[in-house]
Amino acid sequence: MSKMTEGKKRFVKRTLREQRPTIWIGKSGGSEEICKEIERQLEKNQMVKVRILQSGLAGCETKQLATEIASKTGASLVEVRGHTFMLYRRRTK
Repeated sequence: MSKMTEGKKRFVKRTLREQRPTIWIGKSGGSEEICKEIERQLEKNQMVKVRILQSGLAGCETKQLATEIASKTGASLVEVRGHTFMLYRRRTK
């Protein structure tokens, strides 16, 4: 997981601000399938916006689940706001 500069964080936030989440996490939580889909989208777009449904939290906090998914996918957690979070990962060459 690479350290992000403040400028890169601002860029990702600005880019994803108006977009709808591309991944919705439900009852399965941070399952293997969810992580694979997040990795696939990160490889394609470098950034992804994820929304956690109330049923997906299952007694844990949004930030806790977001941090767990970020570490599983090797991405940087850009921002957590409500039940939505943004991830960024540089493309592998």
